[in-house]
Amino acid sequence: MDLLEAFDRALRSFDGRVRAVPDDRWTAGTPCAQWSVRDVVNHVTAEHLWAPWLLRGATLAEVGDRFDGDVLGPDPVDAWARAADASRPAFHRRGALSGTVHTTGGPTPGQEYAWQMTLDLAVHGWDVARGAGVDAGLDPELAAELHERFAGLIPAWQDAGIFAPAVDVPRDAPAADRLIALTGRRP
Repeated sequence: MDLLEAFDRALRSFDGRVRAVPDDRWTAGTPCAQWSVRDVVNHVTAEHLWAPWLLRGATLAEVGDRFDGDVLGPDPVDAWARAADASRPAFHRRGALSGTVHTTGGPTPGQEYAWQMTLDLAVHGWDVARGAGVDAGLDPELAAELHERFAGLIPAWQDAGIFAPAVDVPRDAPAADRLIALTGRRP
């Protein structure tokens, strides 16, 4: 699957889930330890506020703390939509993924950063859906692509505390279940 197609699918899916959150579910818990639905959406929104800056070559110091704390304000759906509306074209800008992006993990190739953001959208979209009580199904083709790309990397991220230890699922489980389990969540 093409990187930008995967990114767009994950972005659309996350967007649909944010828009589907019932008003009374924003404070509900999620499979993402100690985060409510709102916390997860705030995290992803902040990352997508950062993305245009980072894809233009800004350093972490240049971005500073402008996206720390609550970036959602009184209308989380609108805040997310504005962040996504700026982020998507930044990823699609000619040459944006050919450079190096400054991240907390150090200098990262643009394509690797985009795949990480795609994984983040897919997994956290699942978290939001589960917390909000809406359809949590993942695009099977996207899930298979992400599982294949990240199966060898996630164990190191688990060691770093980014993900909980993998959950066992049958080898013939659907790709979405294998991906979610790989990130320490129970499908």
